[in-house]
Amino acid sequence: MRYKLLQEGDIQVCVIRHPRTFLSKILTSKFLRRWEPHHLTLADNSVASATPTGYMENSISYSAIEDVQLLSWENAPKYCLQLTIPGGTVLLQAANSYLRDQWFHSLQWKKKIYKYKKVLSNPSRWEVVLKEIRTLVDMALTSPLQDDSIHQAPLEIVSKLLSENNNLTTQDHESIIVAIAPLLENNHPPPDLCEFFCKHCRERPRSMVVIEVFTPVVQRILKHNMDFGKCPRLRLFTQEYILSLNELNAGMEVVKKFIHSMHGPTGQCPHPRVLPNLVAVCLAAIYSCYEEFINSRDNSPSLKEIRNGCQQQCDRKPNLPLRLLHTSPDLVSQEATLTESRLKPVIVTSNEIHVEVERNNTANQKMTAGVGNDSEPNLIDCLMVSPTCSTISIELSPQADRILGCYVEILKMLSDYDDWRPALASLLQPIPFPKEALAHEKFTKELKYVIQRFAEDPRQEVHSCLLSVRAGKDGWFQLYSPGGVACDDDGELFASMVHILMGSCYKTKKFLLSLAENKLGPCMLLALRGNQTMVEILCLMLEYNIIDNNDTQLQIISTLESTDVGKRMYEQLCERQRELKELQRKGGPTRLTLPSKSTDADLARLLSSGSFGNLENLSLAFTNVTSACAEHLIKLPSLKQLNLWSTQFGDAGLRLLSEHLTMLQVLNLCETPVTDAGLLALSSMKSLCSLNMNSTKLSADTYEDLKAKLPNLKEVDVRYTEAW
Repeated sequence: MRYKLLQEGDIQVCVIRHPRTFLSKILTSKFLRRWEPHHLTLADNSVASATPTGYMENSISYSAIEDVQLLSWENAPKYCLQLTIPGGTVLLQAANSYLRDQWFHSLQWKKKIYKYKKVLSNPSRWEVVLKEIRTLVDMALTSPLQDDSIHQAPLEIVSKLLSENNNLTTQDHESIIVAIAPLLENNHPPPDLCEFFCKHCRERPRSMVVIEVFTPVVQRILKHNMDFGKCPRLRLFTQEYILSLNELNAGMEVVKKFIHSMHGPTGQCPHPRVLPNLVAVCLAAIYSCYEEFINSRDNSPSLKEIRNGCQQQCDRKPNLPLRLLHTSPDLVSQEATLTESRLKPVIVTSNEIHVEVERNNTANQKMTAGVGNDSEPNLIDCLMVSPTCSTISIELSPQADRILGCYVEILKMLSDYDDWRPALASLLQPIPFPKEALAHEKFTKELKYVIQRFAEDPRQEVHSCLLSVRAGKDGWFQLYSPGGVACDDDGELFASMVHILMGSCYKTKKFLLSLAENKLGPCMLLALRGNQTMVEILCLMLEYNIIDNNDTQLQIISTLESTDVGKRMYEQLCERQRELKELQRKGGPTRLTLPSKSTDADLARLLSSGSFGNLENLSLAFTNVTSACAEHLIKLPSLKQLNLWSTQFGDAGLRLLSEHLTMLQVLNLCETPVTDAGLLALSSMKSLCSLNMNSTKLSADTYEDLKAKLPNLKEVDVRYTEAW
C-alpha cells in the first residue's frame, strides 16, 4: 500500500476532525498524566509542538525520537503509535489504520533523513560515505510513501555533499553517480548536482558513466522539462552531455543516434516537448560561442552596418576593449562602379575572437523600382548583384568552433524530420540568433541547409516562416537573398524560396511589389541566366502593372527576350494581354449567370469568347468553381456584384480579389469554405456595401474588424456563424 508523506500541519488537521478518538499520553517514571488536547501540530523539524492552551510545553524534535512503534500489546488503544523519547513515551492515536500507518512511515522517514543529513554533513572516510549513500538510496526506493520529496531529498543531500567536497577523485565521482542512478530515473537532478554532472562530462567525456547513467537522465529532461528558464542548469547539463557524445570516436554519428532515439522509430514523435527543448539547447550553445563578442556589442558594428560594409561612422565609446577602426569611404566615379573595387580590411580583435571585415569602397546606393519613380537605374546597374554586405570572417576559439559545429549539425538533423519541420520553422521565426552569428560566414553557410529544407517543403506553415514577421525586420528570405548578409551564392537559394512562395498563397501584388522594390536586380539577372521562376516573376510584374516606369519596363522586356524560355513566356503574356483588351473592350452583357455545375475551365472559356467590358453582375452560385477562377475574375473592370453562393471559392481567391476588385460593391460568400484568413483581406475593399457570410467560418473578432474597416457596409448576413 502507498501512503502520502505527511507535511507540516497534517496531524493537526486530522486531530481536529477526530477530537474524540485522539489520545495523547505522556508516561514517565515519576508520574502519569492523561490529556485530551485540541490538536497536535507536526512542524517541519519536530513531531509535535505546544498547543495554544499549553498542553505540551516543548516540541519534540525528530532527532530526539529514539524509536517509533505500532502498539501491539493486549488491550492497547486502537490505531496508536508509540514514540520513544528521552525520559518517556508519547502515544498518538489516529482515526483508522491507514492514517496510523501513514503517520508511522512518515515519522520514520523524517527521522532517518535527519540522521543521514547529520552523518553525511561531516564525512570522514569516503568508503563509509559511499555505503551510507547506497543505504539512503535503497531506503528511498523501498519506502511505501508516495511523494516527490522521497526521491528529491536524498538527491539534495548528495548534491550538498558534493558541492562542499571538491577534493574527490574521479573514481569517487563515478561511484557516487552510479549509487544515485536509480533515483535519477524518475527525477530531475537538483541544480548543484547538474553542475557536478557538467563537470564530469567536461573532464571525462569518454567515461561509460556518461553513456549508461546520463543518457536516461537527459532523455527524461528532454521529454518532460517545461521551461529551462526555471532551471538553466538542466539545459547546461544537457548541452554538456551532447558535447561529450560528440567527443566519442564515432562523433556526430553517436549524436545522430541519440537524436533519433529521442524522435522514435515512427513518423510522428510521441513527445511534444522534445523538439522545443532540443532547439533551446542548440540556441543557447550557439549563443555561447559568440558570447564574448556579444558582451562587447556596445562597440561592435550593427548588422545593418555589416551589411552596408561598415561605411557609416558610428559614435561609440573609445574606451571599450573591443574597437572597430573605420577609414573614410573613397569617392568613386560612375565608371568605377563597373570595375572591381579595392578591398580594405578592418581588423577587430578580442581575447578569443578575431574578426576581419573586408569592406567594399564602392558606394553602392540602394536600388529601388517603386511605382512612379522617374530615376530608375539603368539595365547594367540593375543586373549587378554585387552584395551590399561585406564579407566577414570570424575566427572562434577551437572549443567554441567545436560547439558551433556540433549544434548547427543538430539543427540540420532536426530539419530532416518531416513531423518536426513545421515546429522547427516556427521556433526559428523571428530569427533567434545574434547578429554576430549571422555575420559569421561559417555559421550561415552551415545553416543554409536548414533554410533550404524549409524552402523545399510544400507545406505553407513551413515555407511561410521564411518571410519576416513584420515590416522592417529581416527574415530568412531577406538574409539569404542576393545582397543579404548570409547570401554566399548567385541566387540559387533565393530562386528556390521565391518558387515555393509563389506556388503558395503569395502570388499577390504585395509580394511582387516587395521584390520589385528590393530584389529587382537579382530577379533580372537570374532571368537573364534562364531561371524559369524569375522569368515568371518578371512577366507577372508586367501583367499586374507593378512597374510603371517605361524605362524599367523596357529593361524587363529586353531581359525576357534574351532567353528562349523568357521569349516564349513573354509571347504568352502578350497573347493574354490582347485577350484581356478584347475582354475589357466596352460592350457585351451587363449581367451574366453561369449554369450550375460549371467549372473553372468553363468560366475561362466563356470569358475568352467575347467582350465583357460592361459586365457588372456575375453569378457563379451553385457551380464548381474554385479559387483558381479568381485570375479570370480580376480582369473584369466593371464588375460590381459577385455571387459565389455554395461554391468552393476559398481564402486564396479572396486575397486576390481584394487586391484587384477594389470597386466591388456586393459579394455573396454564403456556404463557401472561406475562413478568417481570407475574410480579413476584404478590409481593403472599401466600396463593399453588401456582404453575405452566412454559414462560413467567420469569427466574432473578424466580423468586428470588418465592420470597423468597411465604412460603406450596410447589409451583412452572418447567420450560422460564430458572429451570429
